[in-house]
Amino acid sequence: MKTVLMADPVRYPRMNTEELRETFLLNNLCEFGKVNMVYTDLDRAVVGYAAPQAEALTLPNYPELRAAYFTERRELGALNIGGAGVIKVGGQSYELGNLDVLYIGRGNPEVVFESKDAAHPAIFYLLSYTAHTVYPVALVKKEEANPTDMGSLESCNSRTICKYIHKGGAQSCQLVMGVTHLHPGSCWNTLPSHTHNRRTEVYMYFNFGEDARVFHMMGQPTETRHIVLANRDVVLSPGWSIHTGVGTRAYSFCWGMGGENQDYADMDPAPIETML
Repeated sequence: MKTVLMADPVRYPRMNTEELRETFLLNNLCEFGKVNMVYTDLDRAVVGYAAPQAEALTLPNYPELRAAYFTERRELGALNIGGAGVIKVGGQSYELGNLDVLYIGRGNPEVVFESKDAAHPAIFYLLSYTAHTVYPVALVKKEEANPTDMGSLESCNSRTICKYIHKGGAQSCQLVMGVTHLHPGSCWNTLPSHTHNRRTEVYMYFNFGEDARVFHMMGQPTETRHIVLANRDVVLSPGWSIHTGVGTRAYSFCWGMGGENQDYADMDPAPIETML
């Protein structure tokens, strides 16, 4: 498992494009027939994909975790962005359709990922944080994710926000997870921009094809940069950084957070007229 060490606001302004991408971008993680994970010291998050085809895939344990098994001291969220699949946790099977999420709490030694049809495989995006409390495994169907429409076509950010793992949904220790879908004709996300020093955020962009890109804006509000992302790429956002983006077409993205508080509305605004 690769380890990514985070830059601070002092080093960040001096980084070139290659250094920014090496530090904040996680790409090429989604490979069929494999589980690929990355560890980052950003709130000790672990990010990755499990993409089973004909054969089931078991969630590995990694020596970097110094644990008896992956979830010994961790919780995990799994979002299916592919075909129908199954996640087995211990002796229980959970069927996930496209855009369903499974929360897996601390203390589950065996986690197995399967696709129901190898020709249309499931793709499980995985996000994990440390956990000091045990919460039960919970399946959240996409229809249960409290879809809320926001924005407008006039401002190019008409979108639907779906919350899966949060204070009012599936309970967790510190993981918060949801998905935002941009409507056709819209391209901007997360406006007005903001930071939140109480937790960090991870964005995974998807559903926009291989010939499109998203320009993800990051950095302190008065010193922004951008990273260009392809379909299913992941970007890490420390608490001091804004996290917003614009695509060459409409897209979806999974937002996940971990830190000291789970209040979705706890944000430090960065009004557009103050940004540089």
